[in-house]
Amino acid sequence: MQPVRWGILSTAKIGRTKVVPGMIKSSLCDVAAVASRDEASARAMADDLGIRKAYGSYEALLSDPEIEAIYIPLPNHLHVPMALAAAAAGKHVLCEKPIAITASEAAEIQRVASHVLVAEAFMVRHHPQWQHARDLIRRGDIGEVKAIQVAFSYFNVDPANIRNKADIGGGGLLDIGCYAVVAGRYFFDAEPARVITMIDRDPAFGVDRTASALMDFEQGRQLTFTVSTQAVPFQRIQVLGSKGRIEIEIPFNAPPDRPVRIFVDDGSVHGGGSARAIEFPVIDQYQLQGEAFSRAIRGEESLAYDWSDALQNLRILDALRRSEESGAWERP
Repeated sequence: MQPVRWGILSTAKIGRTKVVPGMIKSSLCDVAAVASRDEASARAMADDLGIRKAYGSYEALLSDPEIEAIYIPLPNHLHVPMALAAAAAGKHVLCEKPIAITASEAAEIQRVASHVLVAEAFMVRHHPQWQHARDLIRRGDIGEVKAIQVAFSYFNVDPANIRNKADIGGGGLLDIGCYAVVAGRYFFDAEPARVITMIDRDPAFGVDRTASALMDFEQGRQLTFTVSTQAVPFQRIQVLGSKGRIEIEIPFNAPPDRPVRIFVDDGSVHGGGSARAIEFPVIDQYQLQGEAFSRAIRGEESLAYDWSDALQNLRILDALRRSEESGAWERP
């Protein structure tokens, strides 16, 4: 197929260091342009990554007739406005997670979704380690899945960092709690019926710095998670079944330059002594994400997760935030 011509809306670190380098590896993605409100910044990124065009405004990039799809790694509060602007220009949109700050905001995308493809950038669902783990679950290798435990944390107290700015959608729940929500929906193949949460907020920043939650997927299925923006860097997923356990060692930031592993354990030896490691070869999940969206644009395959999937993520995140206020179970 002909490669899709991509434009990158901003020089944000996630795009500059992770997503765009992954897309550039692919013959299906032609990263043709990058835009920033600072043209020098756009030019520097273009020169560094070998991108042909650099624009000093987002509007200039959106008006480029060569560009077919836009990747948006802007701060959370700009996701929906720029997605709508891109769609109005006839561009398909791959937007960083979360696609919006609230579900009501995300619902605005519905009015353009019939004209262009719009999706949320959860690269983890494209990684073979996630797909293989779900295949094992569906096949019944660990029996009936009872519980999923997710931990994800990093340490960031920089007041200038967008994750520490409450007015533009900062905080750990939107930044990394969304991964726990996606993990539950993905591995249970279901939606939570109710959720409850406990949140600790930074007194200076006003953002949630540590959040723990319990999500009820019914039929005895439970997900618990803790995410933090002010704790030791760590991540793990444990899927506990009636006959076994699956552990994903690096579930979210899987490195693109070395193999990763999951462990399948029947529990016959304490301390993980009976765990069997399954190693996956070097792969770039951002490359796979860009390829999947490009194929969908060309009609080579259907879009597995569209804007409505992103809307459901936000409904659950909204319920978690309501639970902070009510101190009770909330329904998405």
